[in-house]
Amino acid sequence: MFSGIVEEYATVVAIEKDQENIHLTMKCSFVDELKIDQSVAHNGVCLTVVRIENGTYTVTAMKETLDRSNLGLLKIGDKVNVERSMMMNGRLDGHIVQGHVDQTAKCIKKEDAEGSWIFTFQYDFDKEMAKRGYITVDKGSVTVNGVSLTVCNPTEDTFQVCIIPYTYDNTNFHMIEVGTIVNLEFDIIGKYISRYSVLFK
Repeated sequence: MFSGIVEEYATVVAIEKDQENIHLTMKCSFVDELKIDQSVAHNGVCLTVVRIENGTYTVTAMKETLDRSNLGLLKIGDKVNVERSMMMNGRLDGHIVQGHVDQTAKCIKKEDAEGSWIFTFQYDFDKEMAKRGYITVDKGSVTVNGVSLTVCNPTEDTFQVCIIPYTYDNTNFHMIEVGTIVNLEFDIIGKYISRYSVLFK
């Protein structure tokens, strides 16, 4: 379980393909604090640490994860937002994030808001999935590349988020441009409410 409050961004230092899987080797400041079998969110995707050596750690992404996320697009040198699992004795500063990415979206607009930034993202809309909560709602929560954010101006297949300078500088949002593919995780509470409404209407 995560909160969507990104700790920092890690750098991809090696990528190894293994049949349908890829092994991603990363470097970040808290490598020495990690343990084998620990969960870390990468651009919002929960992955298990499988190896730690020489100041780096390695995680494995399987085909299902690669099909639903932007991890398969990563290259050596890319920056990835990382967050360790939430400690239950602290404040929940973002929202409840599972680390189970639902799908990707494309940045279709990036606006300078005189100190902050407004990003517009577009995703593939599916009516049946929307009935199950795979949507955004005004002032609701959404996770973009692992960052907990508030939705603005949602349409059927687009939404906007406002990014303050701190988030812009300390996550990989400063690398997102028009055309960049990002990971989305829709709000789990919204999914449960939508599912309940469908089953018991």
